[in-house]
Amino acid sequence: MTTPTPRPMRLAVSPRTAEILRRCYRGEQSADVLERALRMLAQADGHLTPDGRIRTAREAAR
Repeated sequence: MTTPTPRPMRLAVSPRTAEILRRCYRGEQSADVLERALRMLAQADGHLTPDGRIRTAREAAR
């Protein structure tokens, strides 16, 4: 049995975020820019392992 793929979320961004995406990341897909930013934030906050997996509660407690 395969695990079902989660459906993509539709996110509403603030006017400021939309402006940054439009002016600073011209030509890039907004979803790609936001995904990259979220991965960097999660990694900096310690929510991801060095190889990019989401830390489990047990891993975070170490």
